[in-house]
Amino acid sequence: MKGRILGVDPGEKNIGLAVSDPTGTIANPLTVITHVARNEDARKIVEAAVEWDAARIVVGQPLDSEGEIGPAARKSIRLAEAIRSQTDLTVELWDETGSTMAARSARIAMGSRRKKRSGHLDSLAATVILQSYLDAHSTSAVDTNELASLL
Repeated sequence: MKGRILGVDPGEKNIGLAVSDPTGTIANPLTVITHVARNEDARKIVEAAVEWDAARIVVGQPLDSEGEIGPAARKSIRLAEAIRSQTDLTVELWDETGSTMAARSARIAMGSRRKKRSGHLDSLAATVILQSYLDAHSTSAVDTNELASLL
């Protein structure tokens, strides 16, 4: 999988965006969109995808503790459908369980002061979601047969 990918962390008040590098290997925080209405949010997400020349959009979907779809996951599904209605890009849902906690932990590990940690974690959470997606779809793992043929 090559090309930039836009990651989306849908929240109640804010929507975090992250974008991958052109090789689709490393996710980086991009921006935070203030939630307005589903179709307007979708329009802004599509605009960001076009601006960054993304080949696809990955929307975080929080599954419950049993891996089932709950109310928050249904909101992600509806947002993904709104995005699909405004673009021809591939739009995928990706399990985002724990992304906000991982983003908070990353801020702590980076040495952010407690006061700064309370700020928007949305773009960092989008980065965590996107990096998880990129890692799961990575083609950088070397095939052992391919390696043997090189030796």
